[in-house]
Amino acid sequence: MNKRNWALVAATLVSIIYGVTFTIAKDVMPKYVQPFGFISMRVGGSMILFWLIAPFFSSEKIQKQDFPRIIAAAFFGVALNMLTFFKGLSYTSPIMGAVLMVTTPMIVLVLSAILMKEKMQSRKVLGLLLGLAGTVTLILYGKSMVNAPNASLGNLLVFINAVSYGFYLIIVKKLMDKYNAFAFVKWIYTFGFLMVLPFGWSEFQAIDFTNLPIDIIWKIGFVVVFSTFLTYLLNLVSMRELKPTIVAVFIYLQPLFATIFALALGKDQLTFVKIISAVLIFVGVYLVTIKVKSD
Repeated sequence: MNKRNWALVAATLVSIIYGVTFTIAKDVMPKYVQPFGFISMRVGGSMILFWLIAPFFSSEKIQKQDFPRIIAAAFFGVALNMLTFFKGLSYTSPIMGAVLMVTTPMIVLVLSAILMKEKMQSRKVLGLLLGLAGTVTLILYGKSMVNAPNASLGNLLVFINAVSYGFYLIIVKKLMDKYNAFAFVKWIYTFGFLMVLPFGWSEFQAIDFTNLPIDIIWKIGFVVVFSTFLTYLLNLVSMRELKPTIVAVFIYLQPLFATIFALALGKDQLTFVKIISAVLIFVGVYLVTIKVKSD
């Protein structure tokens, strides 16, 4: 298998893991661990793992002028990204959270047009409007009777998460072009940990570790090791061989895996509004990402 195929496999595995994470994280939050306390464990645990393995893959030194970009990547890719996602997921349902995440590629396109002056065709503008319509519909009317105490707020926070991740993909691209990823990933998570700690410290201290069920401990471990550390490594593999826009496209698979997993376990339910919203979003992202000769 060539490097490109390995990169495609890695990107697919990331989507599967993230899709499963929507439901697994919901089993932990907020009953056993509050969202920000969970993030502190997730980022802190991954930071330690990255510092342990980084010396085996890279000995590059980061130039001082690149640390502001690393700090920005930490803010958008770790701190704001995770804080809004986990808090939003604690309010909304797994399916709605997963569907909203597919707006990320459209957001990346808009940011690329604004920040990188990339040309936008009318087809892509139509796709963006359809996707936006689906997203707004889901945020305002995508109520759920299953484990979603404040769906509207939760959906809005997950959408902010998607915007944040869009900024991150653009910011980190220049770092990927300049350094071995292992040279800067440990710094991204270090700064990210310092950013989330003030929000999560009190909730982390409130965790009753002695009375956590064994299955919850395993699920916390899954999110730290697989949903954070391993997915970031797999993303590095895929981004080394694929363009960021292609990597972003794999986000479209997350709602499929999340829906299958959530429905199989009875953790969520489909409604007409969710289906219509999902159709609008997927038609939108199709129009945005399809490549024609005029592009």
